[in-house]
Amino acid sequence: MREKIGMVSLGCAKNQVNAEQMLYLLQEAGFEISGDPAGCDLAIVNTCGFIESAKAEAIDHILALGQLKAQGQLGKILVTGCLSQRYPEEILQELPEVDGVMGTGSYGDIVSAVEQTLAGTTVKAFGDIDAPLDETPRVLTSPDYYAYLKIAEGCDNHCAYCVIPSLRGRYRSRELDDVLYEARQLAADGVKELIVVAQDISRYGLDLEGHDHLLPQLLRGLCEIEGVHWVRLHYLYPDQITEEMIDVIASEPKIVKYLDIPIQHVNDTILKKMNRRGDKAFLTALFRKLRARIPGLVIRTSLIAGLPGEDEAAFEELCAWLREMKLERVGAFAFSPEEGTPAAMMEYPPSEVAQERAAYIAELQSRIMDEWNETMMGKTLEVLCEGYDDEEEAYYGRTYADSPDIDGKIWFPSETAVRPGEFVMVTVTDVYDGELIGEREEEA
Repeated sequence: MREKIGMVSLGCAKNQVNAEQMLYLLQEAGFEISGDPAGCDLAIVNTCGFIESAKAEAIDHILALGQLKAQGQLGKILVTGCLSQRYPEEILQELPEVDGVMGTGSYGDIVSAVEQTLAGTTVKAFGDIDAPLDETPRVLTSPDYYAYLKIAEGCDNHCAYCVIPSLRGRYRSRELDDVLYEARQLAADGVKELIVVAQDISRYGLDLEGHDHLLPQLLRGLCEIEGVHWVRLHYLYPDQITEEMIDVIASEPKIVKYLDIPIQHVNDTILKKMNRRGDKAFLTALFRKLRARIPGLVIRTSLIAGLPGEDEAAFEELCAWLREMKLERVGAFAFSPEEGTPAAMMEYPPSEVAQERAAYIAELQSRIMDEWNETMMGKTLEVLCEGYDDEEEAYYGRTYADSPDIDGKIWFPSETAVRPGEFVMVTVTDVYDGELIGEREEEA
């Protein structure tokens, strides 16, 4: 066995997939993989650099590893991912504990980068972020019953506030057969829930020669795989949701009726400034159509408070729309003016105002979620068990309405043991602190 390598992966699920691919390549090269950086010869920090809070989190992790290094508990530090793609020279200059940086176009070169860093070379590896995607296996870091299935890289939407295209390149879809092959392998390894991710999954296939939208075909193929029980969809761009997509989502029982559709705002002027396609009327009509066509649908969205052009009237318009539409899941973030983006050059509300507005949306949304939770009372739901809490003396899991690490849980007692990854039926009997409480329907 070669040197011991630790991994810290930050940010989104798409970044986690890259980390898992790097772990596979390192493992195949004979390195020992550790979940704890302490005692490792080298630690990799796979960073996010999307907004200010993500950058701060990454730097905090690097500094913490630097302390381990100063104490003699860690050898080298290699920084990968979006932060290093965005600030390669700054990281090396301002964080002397870092021994090398690697960009988002060089994940496939991780073995060479690690070997060079261990040998004392200051690595700076930055490949083409628009290059075709490598088909690399993964070492799963999620629980063995669910996995993220990344179907594309990059983004072509060019929203005015977003740096992703400059960090991840143009939109590149994986070939359909490659995605289905990976999904079958995951299912064979015991994965029961596939969470389909990309910066925009609704655009899948449009960039491939001779193809139109391939998402419906992909979803049908995923639903045919034995062992796959749930298929969950994250990040559909509103204007790319086709009639065929809606039909497939509505008709395939394995596709959970939960759609993550980031909209960011509903004020027409702001949407146009931010280079978002569609207006409030379009978004309202789309969400109403989705609800009509997909019974029981839970919609998640993300919003940005304090965008350029958001005065009090525009903010109240957004809040009024939320009260009217009653979306079940909403994440609200304060606008982060990112250097190099058009939005950063525009006039926008002070950061403290943006923070206050984001907090107000969160409070508003908690009341909407409470109302939705009350509608679940007495309903029997399929639950994916995720574990047992000794303190609560109850099992916990997720319903179709809950994505891992984002949404809430449902808690339930059981007379018989339930394994993580097992599906059980639970009747909702109560709500506590925004989460559901239920009774397991014991099998006869």
